[in-house]
Amino acid sequence: MPAKGVSTLARTPDVLVVGGGIIGLGVAWRTAQRGLAVTVLDPAPGGGAAQVAAGMLAPVTELQYGEEPLLRLGMASNERYAAFAAELTAATGLDTGYRQTGTLAVALDSDDRAELRELLAFHQRLGLESHWLTGRECRRLEPMLAPGVRGGLQVTGDHQVDGRRLSKALLAACAREGVVLHRAEAAELVVTDGRATGVRLADGTELTAGQLVLAAGCRSHLLPGLPPGVLPAVRPVKGQVLRLRIPAPYAPFLSRNVRAVVRGQHIYLVPRADGELVIGATSEELGYDTTVTAGGVYELLRDAHELIPGITELPLVETGAGLRPGSPDNAPLLGPTTLPGLTAATGHYRNGVLLTPVTADLIADHLATGAVPELAAPFSPSRFTAEVTS
Repeated sequence: MPAKGVSTLARTPDVLVVGGGIIGLGVAWRTAQRGLAVTVLDPAPGGGAAQVAAGMLAPVTELQYGEEPLLRLGMASNERYAAFAAELTAATGLDTGYRQTGTLAVALDSDDRAELRELLAFHQRLGLESHWLTGRECRRLEPMLAPGVRGGLQVTGDHQVDGRRLSKALLAACAREGVVLHRAEAAELVVTDGRATGVRLADGTELTAGQLVLAAGCRSHLLPGLPPGVLPAVRPVKGQVLRLRIPAPYAPFLSRNVRAVVRGQHIYLVPRADGELVIGATSEELGYDTTVTAGGVYELLRDAHELIPGITELPLVETGAGLRPGSPDNAPLLGPTTLPGLTAATGHYRNGVLLTPVTADLIADHLATGAVPELAAPFSPSRFTAEVTS
């Protein structure tokens, strides 16, 4: 019996995962744990939006009206994160950067304060843990906050993970479970007798599998050979992010995630245990452009400075931009498509890192049993087709 580990494609797998970002890797890992032979196809596995994402795990803080089904999914994933991260570390020896820091959402003016009060009332109606703090109480928790902070919400259950560390750990965990890694790009979906049976590579090589999972982020719907109507368009939403370094004399600069709305734009700051501070993020619908712009950097620093004036004293060490995969309703596409043999795990928009554990579990359960887990039902890829035909 060959030793476990990432290797070249040796036999027809039970499952072929197209896309090796954290969603694809999470699905591959959990599916392999259920005893299925899994191959991941991606030219640069471990890449994708997670390399840029701040890694906020904030289903409560980021809740918007009308997103109750997404809240349930996010809460279920957040509740699994501690065990998920611990299992990854135990299997690989790699730290994921998971930290139970909590989150503080603050208001800088009376309008923001009123909006946060409405959000608090919404949280309370749903039975969510969220507490109002005065401006003075906010500054007591985070002394670096601007003197003008008018109040805020403390959400002790919204945490963080390091997307880059998580990607590395998932790659290593897949290797331990015998997942085969094929470093190439799918050139075409192969459909045989009305069923997805594999993909064709640029050199003509055909990879076949019993089941396929499409987890290619905002490029999922662009796979040549995908029949019309099987998957809605997954649009790219650009997000620019800054990474700063907190020198030892300034530590601890922040002790938890801090977020606010400044000039109508959301801003968040995520402090890492290693002294990194992540600031994000812009939201730009500009196609597949990932250029870091002077305007984007300026806006992020300007808004962060208004929230925390001392931010301008920190060294800026990295800028980056990634593409969030947004479905038509900004909720994920999870489960079997109308094309037999093809399952979707994409469209997570701003919640890809948060939803990795629950997506991995739900898709792996479906692949192993054929059933659609109840938690995944509201996110069926066919929900848009149903709207059109009803």
